[in-house]
Amino acid sequence: MKLTPGKLKGMNAVADARGVIAAAAMDQRGSLSKSLAAAAKGKEITAAMMEEFKVCVSRELTPFASAILLDPEYGLPAAKARAKNAGLLLAYEESGYDNTKTGRLPDLLPHLSAHRLQADGADCVKVLLYYTPFDKPEVNDIKHAFIERVGAECRAVDIPFFLEFVGYDPAGGDEKGVEYARRKPEIVGKTVAEFSKDQYGVDVLKIEIPVNTKCVEGIAAFQGQKAYSKAEALDHFRAVAAAARRPFIFLSAGVSNAEFNESLALAAESGVAFAGVLCGRATWKDGIAVYAGQGREAFEKWLRTEGRANIEAVNRSLQAAKPWFAFYGAKSAAALA
Repeated sequence: MKLTPGKLKGMNAVADARGVIAAAAMDQRGSLSKSLAAAAKGKEITAAMMEEFKVCVSRELTPFASAILLDPEYGLPAAKARAKNAGLLLAYEESGYDNTKTGRLPDLLPHLSAHRLQADGADCVKVLLYYTPFDKPEVNDIKHAFIERVGAECRAVDIPFFLEFVGYDPAGGDEKGVEYARRKPEIVGKTVAEFSKDQYGVDVLKIEIPVNTKCVEGIAAFQGQKAYSKAEALDHFRAVAAAARRPFIFLSAGVSNAEFNESLALAAESGVAFAGVLCGRATWKDGIAVYAGQGREAFEKWLRTEGRANIEAVNRSLQAAKPWFAFYGAKSAAALA
C-alpha cells in the first residue's frame, strides 16, 4: 500500500504523534444555530455569533486536539484561531439534507470545490452522508454516484477524503428507539462495507458507534430497554470493524461526554483497531447555554475548565486507538510513501 504525497501529508497533519486522529468537531451549522436560539430564548442568532462561538471552541480546545473539523461558512475565522499543532478538516456538504424529496439526499456547498477548500487551508475534506442500506435502490444509487464524484475530486487535487455517515430509518421510525437500535449494527456494518470499496476514494470512514449504548444491558448508559447484552454489543463492534477496508474513526453523535467515553471503552474492550475520533458535541455542547446566556467571556472560561476536562477525557479513552497507518500493516506513515 502506497499513498500519494498529498494524501500522506494531509493524514499526517490531522493525526497526533502516535498516528491517532484525536480531532475536535465544530462544523455544525443549522443544528448549532437552533440550539443557540433555544438557549437564548428566541434571541436572533447572527452569523457573527456563530463565528464567535466557533472561534472560542477552536482557540481553547485545539491545544488538546490533533485537528479540528470546521465548516467554510462560519468556521474560517476559527481555522485561523486554532493552535499550531492542530490540522484542519473542512466540511464540503450543505448543512442538513434536501427535505423536499425522500431519501435525505445530500448536496455540496455550491460555491466550493475540493480545490477551493484546499486553498482555504484544509488538510482534509469531509463530507457527511445520511445513509442506510435499506433505502430504495434508486435513492442509494444517487448517493453512491455522489460519493464517487467527491472521491474523484479529492484524488484530483491529492487531498484525503473523510466520509462521515449517519444512519436513519427510511420508514420514518425513531432512530433513538429500541427497534432501530436492534437494526443499527447491521446498518452501520453494511454502510462501512459499501464505502470501503475503492470506487469511492474514501481515505477515512467516520462512523457511528455501532450500537445504541442506552440499550446495552449491563453498562452505565443503559436506560432500561434492552437491544443487546454487553457481550453482543462487543461482537457488533467486531463485526463492523471486520467489514472495514479503510481506517475508521468514531463520531460522538451528540451524546454526553460520559456516554461517548463509555462507548469508546466498549470499542477498546472489543479489541477493534479504530484510529481515533472526531468528537464534537460531547465536548462542547453543555457550553451552549453558557454562551447564549452569559456571553463570550463566560463561555471561554467554561471551555478552559469543563470543555478541557471533556476533551482530555476523550483523549484518555484514545489510549486503545491504533495509528491510522497500522490499518495498512505499516509501522509508520513514512512506510506508505
